[in-house]
Order: sequence, then C-alpha cells, then structure tokens
Amino acid sequence: MKRADKEQLVIELKEKMKGATALYYTDFTGLNVKRMTDLRRRLRKANVEYVVIKNTLALRAVNESGLVGERLKGPTGLVVAKDAVAAAKVITDFAKENDKRPTVKGGLFEGKAVDAAQVTKLASMPSREQMLGELGAGLQSPIAALVGALNGMLSMFAGAVEALKTQREGAA
Repeated sequence: MKRADKEQLVIELKEKMKGATALYYTDFTGLNVKRMTDLRRRLRKANVEYVVIKNTLALRAVNESGLVGERLKGPTGLVVAKDAVAAAKVITDFAKENDKRPTVKGGLFEGKAVDAAQVTKLASMPSREQMLGELGAGLQSPIAALVGALNGMLSMFAGAVEALKTQREGAA
C-alpha cells in the first residue's frame, strides 16, 4: 500500500472518530465472512461503524485525533460509535451468540481508556431512550399526585359550596 493511501485511511478514520463518544478495539479472529457480515449489519442498524485497518494506522489516527491509544496486537476491528451503550450491547450480544467472538480488547470512552469488563458494564446499562423514559416517569409521578390532590380539594370545595347553597335554600 502506498504512503498516500495510508495517509488517506488515517484521515478518514480521524473524521469518523470526530463525533464519536466511544471507540472499542475488538479481535475478530474466528469469525467467518457470514458472521462478520452479520456483525457489520447489526452495528450499522445501531448507527455504529466497524472498521478493519492496520494496527499502526489505527493507532496513528487515534493519537492524531488527540486521544491516547494503546498498542494494538493481532487482528483488530475498530468500533466507532456515537452511542457507546448501543455499540457495547451489539458487540456483547453478538459475542454471546457466536462463541464469545469478537472479543473486546479495550477501547476509549469519552476520551478515557476502558477495558473489556467496562465495555460489558456499559452493555448492561439501559439505553438512552429507556433512561429518559424512566426519568420522565419519575418526574410525572409527583406531578400526577399533586394534580390528584388539587382535584380532590376542588371537589371538596365544590361539595362544600353545594352544601352551603342547599342549607341556605332550606333556611329561606
């Protein structure tokens, strides 16, 4: 491969990493073409990119983007994700179905190094949408209770006014 081609690959990878919050290193040894295609398809559905590139070029792209990457050994696929939790879920779910392949070597999450155990912890977290839903439900509950209490007080007030009205009509 020519030097200009290598430089172009590094530039393209840096561009992909600009908006990413997570970068995971995986070892895809043992995956055949069919499984690899399935993995890429699942990652694409989650808006995650999977890049296979030489380790030296990957390390150069990571270092040039302002992050500090670790030395990579063996076949490495890079998972570049804007949603770190979704990417971790896809990788771990796929690995459970396929004899623990690909294995996670480590990576970077929001600029800090993470290991395989931390990626697994990220995968067990609820998705962003689910957490926002739970937050909304948590905020809605006290508001609904307040509305119910105010509605009860309004009903009691209306009942008291009605009783007062009937009492005065009876007295007159």
